[in-house]
Amino acid sequence: MPVDGSVVALDVGSRRIGIAVSDPQGTFAFPHGTIERTNVRDDVAAIVEIARERNAKTIVVGDPLTMAGTRGIAAGNIDAFVAHLARAYDGRIERVDERLTTAAVQKSLIGADVSRAKRKTVVDKLAAAMILETYLARARA
Repeated sequence: MPVDGSVVALDVGSRRIGIAVSDPQGTFAFPHGTIERTNVRDDVAAIVEIARERNAKTIVVGDPLTMAGTRGIAAGNIDAFVAHLARAYDGRIERVDERLTTAAVQKSLIGADVSRAKRKTVVDKLAAAMILETYLARARA
C-alpha cells in the first residue's frame, strides 16, 4: 500500500498527544509537536486541523496493545478516541502497534544524556515519529 500524500501520526496519551508528520512522498517522519489534552472534541478538532494543513489523507494512531498482543483498557480508550476521530476526519485512519515505543524513546534519550525535563517535552512527539516510521516502512514493503 503506497503512501498517497502526507501522513499524520499520533501517540495518544492521557495528558498529551504526540504528533508526527511525513513529507508528501511518505519517505520521512518528522516530530511535529504535542497537544495538551483538554477534551475529546477539542483534541480531535486540533488533529483534524493539522491533517488538513498538511493535506494528509491518512492519520495513523498508535495502538497500545498489551505485551501479550491483546486489547486491554488502554486499547479500549484508543478505540473510543478513534471513533470520535473517524466522525470528524474524512480520510483514512490506520493503527500501528505501539508497544514499547515510548519506552524505546525514553531509553534512547537517557542514553543521549538528555535531562528529565527535556525528555518530558519531546518524548510524545518522538514516540509519534517512531509510530509513523513503522507505518511508512510497512507501506514501502
